[in-house]
Amino acid sequence: MTNRLYAEFLGTAWLVLGGCGSAVLAAAFPQLGIGFVGVSLAFGLTVLTMVYALGPVSGGHFNPAVTVGLAFGGRFPWGEVVQYVVAQVLGGIAGAAILYVVATGKAGADIGGFATNGYGDLSPGKYGMVAALVIEIVLTFGFVTVILGATDDKRSHPAAAGLAIGLCLTLIHLVSIPVTNTSVNPARSTAPALFVGGAALSQLWLFWVAPLVGGALGGLAYGLTGRRD
Repeated sequence: MTNRLYAEFLGTAWLVLGGCGSAVLAAAFPQLGIGFVGVSLAFGLTVLTMVYALGPVSGGHFNPAVTVGLAFGGRFPWGEVVQYVVAQVLGGIAGAAILYVVATGKAGADIGGFATNGYGDLSPGKYGMVAALVIEIVLTFGFVTVILGATDDKRSHPAAAGLAIGLCLTLIHLVSIPVTNTSVNPARSTAPALFVGGAALSQLWLFWVAPLVGGALGGLAYGLTGRRD
């Protein structure tokens, strides 16, 4: 269990450092920014790389909504959910702490929104709470469905799982960055919000509730796709 929790901690730290780091440091870099597409790819690549590196150790969740979704889908023991979630949140905070040190490491640095998630005034496109709830629930549902399908040894080849999961997260970001700055992961949302505080923390509830609901629904509904013996 210690090895598995460390893998979840490290993988989530990598996700926050790589994904949020691309948004904070590179998205709008003078003259050559990577933009929404680059940030979307960065998030997808963090998961893709760590699924292959650490998936054999812990299952490669790196996300409380994924852990809960797999539990609802009968693919993960409920007795280990809390331990995984704690490791993921702590890993996200570690990744955000490293990013904070780097982002403030130049004169006159301003971390701005620090890649936090939000709705209303905190939404990149000024989308409201209902839009944020819907997009986060639906996209997390889709993410957990892809994970369950890609890791189903009766349907898919294990070697392809990381690619499918990483590309799915990239797609999710391409769709929803303008709406909420994309969460689908409570640990990813919590970590930068702790460094920004204020409204980012007051809206954090949505980025726990919506992904967990979406993940649970994805886990419950996966059985409706049928199983191949």
